[in-house]
Amino acid sequence: MSEARTGKRFPLELPIKIHDEKASGDTKGLTGNLSAAGVYIRADASMEIGSPVEFEITLPPDVTGGRENVTIQCKGRVVRSDPAGTSPDGKGVACVIDSYEFVRK
Repeated sequence: MSEARTGKRFPLELPIKIHDEKASGDTKGLTGNLSAAGVYIRADASMEIGSPVEFEITLPPDVTGGRENVTIQCKGRVVRSDPAGTSPDGKGVACVIDSYEFVRK
């Protein structure tokens, strides 16, 4: 299998909130790694490959160098799904980030 990743990945465990219009609410999880082009999400959410996804990643002050949390609102799509037990990170999905916006709360 060839490597599809294009950017440097950072092994950051950050809080993530996945917006799911089909479910009754948002799903919370953690990032497994993060790059400018994508994110690996560890969460108990069922998402199909190719499906669109919207999520928020919260960056704490120690990551940004600021004084308060910074939220990144992202839109992307699922490119890989790892059921429980098939990935070192456990159950999760890899997503390409198509667009993002920084939001200060």
